[in-house]
Amino acid sequence: MTDAPQPEPPPRRKSRIRWLIAVVLVALVGGAAGILAGRTDAQSTASSRPHKGKNAADAPIPVTLAPVKTQDVPVILTGLGTVQASNTVTISPMVTGPIVAIDFTEGQDVKAGDVLARIDPRTYQATLDQDLGKLAQDQATLAGAESDLARYEKLTASKFESAQTASDERATVQETKALVEQDQAAIEQARTNLSYCTITAPVDGRLGIRNIDLGNIVQAGTTTGIATLTTLKPIGVIFTLPQQDLPAIVDAAAQGRLPVSVDPEGDAAGPKETATLDVIDNEVDSSTGTVRFKAYFPNTDLHLWPGGFVTAHLTVKVLKGVLTVPPSAIQTGPTSSFVYVLNDDHKTVKQTNVTVGQQSDTTAVIDSGVSEGQQVVLQGASRLSDGSKVALAKPVSTAAADTAEPGHRHHHHGGATASAAQPT
Repeated sequence: MTDAPQPEPPPRRKSRIRWLIAVVLVALVGGAAGILAGRTDAQSTASSRPHKGKNAADAPIPVTLAPVKTQDVPVILTGLGTVQASNTVTISPMVTGPIVAIDFTEGQDVKAGDVLARIDPRTYQATLDQDLGKLAQDQATLAGAESDLARYEKLTASKFESAQTASDERATVQETKALVEQDQAAIEQARTNLSYCTITAPVDGRLGIRNIDLGNIVQAGTTTGIATLTTLKPIGVIFTLPQQDLPAIVDAAAQGRLPVSVDPEGDAAGPKETATLDVIDNEVDSSTGTVRFKAYFPNTDLHLWPGGFVTAHLTVKVLKGVLTVPPSAIQTGPTSSFVYVLNDDHKTVKQTNVTVGQQSDTTAVIDSGVSEGQQVVLQGASRLSDGSKVALAKPVSTAAADTAEPGHRHHHHGGATASAAQPT
């Protein structure tokens, strides 16, 4: 018995099988091509990247330089202060009455003795007239009593009158003299009160805002006052410094007057006001550990105003012939400060430890570690290490340098204010 032949698949089923086989083959070929392409791109990218090797590590770092200079540097102590008028007077009435005249304008500069206001004087004039009349009456009584006493004394001497009568008349004369003296005192008081009706400026200065208008009745001794008068030329500045600075200041003041300058708030770019130290307070403020100092300034340009805040700079001595660098050249290490000094080959730098003395925003005094004429790195030091290669770059502004080198600038209290060395 022979096997029956198998029926062939329908044509439609064959077509589907072929299509699936074709899809699988295309997917396999595409995947292989992608893998090959990825390897080729990776190799191309790797070949296009620069090689990190000795050449990249030895590339010079751009820096700016500044020379180590020898100069005289003042030692300046800086503290906050307030401006205080040389004289501050509240123009208050000394007598009671209505204001009949105001003879000033707000903000006016006046001289001592200038009339500022007037109070109705009629009541005080009448009181003076009464006291003058009483004095005349008592003076006439005194004259009569003295005449009677002279007559009684003659009669007593001639035994025509008793001694008691003369003694009584003598007491009357003394009593009348006392009344005359009281009248004179009352007249002096009345004249003083009458003079108070004319209010004058006691000192030179500038008047402030008026507090009382014309026609108002003012009271004697009022605390508000008509206006406030302040003396602006000269003007005082009171500032404080730590008590640790007091011995050096006292020793320096014993040698002569100490220079003081101030920067008004908001006017730091303008000219400094200069004067000399006038007063060292006689005690230390135990709550703050500070001492108050006072100086008077000419204030010719009126940049100092009572109640304003200032920054005061007191010069206690001058360091002669010291080595200086700009403060941004100073770097701070774990145990000491250091600078990067340009080597003699002018291509590399050396890290050198230094001892920093006085320091300000513009100048740092170097006590040891460098010598005059050496070049130190001013900008770009944050990328350096000992022996790094450098290339001279164009200097940037100080503000940009401070932004690029954060954390490297430090300030000592009372730093010097000599001019900073410029990059070369």
